[in-house]
Amino acid sequence: MTDTRRRALIAALVGVLGASVGVAGAGHVYLREWRRGFAWFTFVLGVGLVLVSVSVDPTTLTMASLTDLPSEVTAPIFVLLFLSAFDAYYLAARGHPRSDGLQCPVCRGELDPEVTFCPWCATEFETPPRGPETFDAESVRSETE
Repeated sequence: MTDTRRRALIAALVGVLGASVGVAGAGHVYLREWRRGFAWFTFVLGVGLVLVSVSVDPTTLTMASLTDLPSEVTAPIFVLLFLSAFDAYYLAARGHPRSDGLQCPVCRGELDPEVTFCPWCATEFETPPRGPETFDAESVRSETE
């Protein structure tokens, strides 16, 4: 199983687990797509609040009555939670966008040519990266030093 496929399955699993407790965007948080995860969370929460306020009398609403919500409220919320988990799977399955810049040989994260370490995995390099053709795993410091 490739890393991209494994990452997509884990993102979907985390998304489904989050959706099972009513939290949209959990798969996105796993993928470090913070804004997208927050957007899904607020969107589903907002739609839920609007649907509850339209279909239930606010003066009689209690925490106990939330378990008896009509299907006109719960069905769209379940669909949105499913779409959130599917979106997390889709994001992970399409992989990282390819960049023409430098990449860390360990984690494949983007590198700034001015630093001597990877900001994503904290791997230190003996020399600053110069270009894709001159930069390889040989310049990574060994962990025993």
